[in-house]
Amino acid sequence: MKIEGSSAAEIRDERVLSGASAEEARLDEKAVLAAYSRWAPVYDWVFGKVFEAGRRRAVEVINAREGRLLEVGVGTGLTLPRYKSHLKVTGVDLSPDMLAVARRRVEDGRIETVEALHEMDATRLAFEDSSFDTVAVMYTITVVPHPGEVLAEVARVLKPGGEAIFVSHFASDGGLYGFVEKLLTPFTKKLGWRPDFPVSRILGRHDLEHVETRRLGILNLFAVVRLRKVG
Repeated sequence: MKIEGSSAAEIRDERVLSGASAEEARLDEKAVLAAYSRWAPVYDWVFGKVFEAGRRRAVEVINAREGRLLEVGVGTGLTLPRYKSHLKVTGVDLSPDMLAVARRRVEDGRIETVEALHEMDATRLAFEDSSFDTVAVMYTITVVPHPGEVLAEVARVLKPGGEAIFVSHFASDGGLYGFVEKLLTPFTKKLGWRPDFPVSRILGRHDLEHVETRRLGILNLFAVVRLRKVG
């Protein structure tokens, strides 16, 4: 396994993103890194069971596929031991602290499916167009500062006919859950999580067609969304 890779500093995008200045983008990145650094030592213990249903369903879908897999926001690598041997896996994450845990997991478990783990900004993936058969984005799209940029990069590196699989909590359609989400948003943003993020923000691209949305977990709080690359 190749454990070195481009650093976040080397690949940081200095363009204006979604109306934000480069300075604002750097501040957002700093906040996300700080949150990841706090959670890295205890992430598996705190969130492993909470997010298990979505992660398990995503792995089932991915293991039925072939070829190269990119996991964006691989974090501590909780899913890495679960991928079947016919897959070739690359993981990327912005947080060096989270990646350190993932690398130990791969090395200690001698996980041969993992080809590389890179420290990398998901808004500027250092891969050629159409490089992967599957891209998994688990519990990441709702925490990144610029989800639209991440989605565009996912579409770019995905092969035609390939699938992008997103797992997250997406905002409820009003009601009590919607009200609670709005109340919680100012507090959960400090943890790097936006409970008011609507699923519509990852739908509607001309190059990614919707295949399936499946809600699951406690009270259907989480969803697995499958998109297929058109072309």
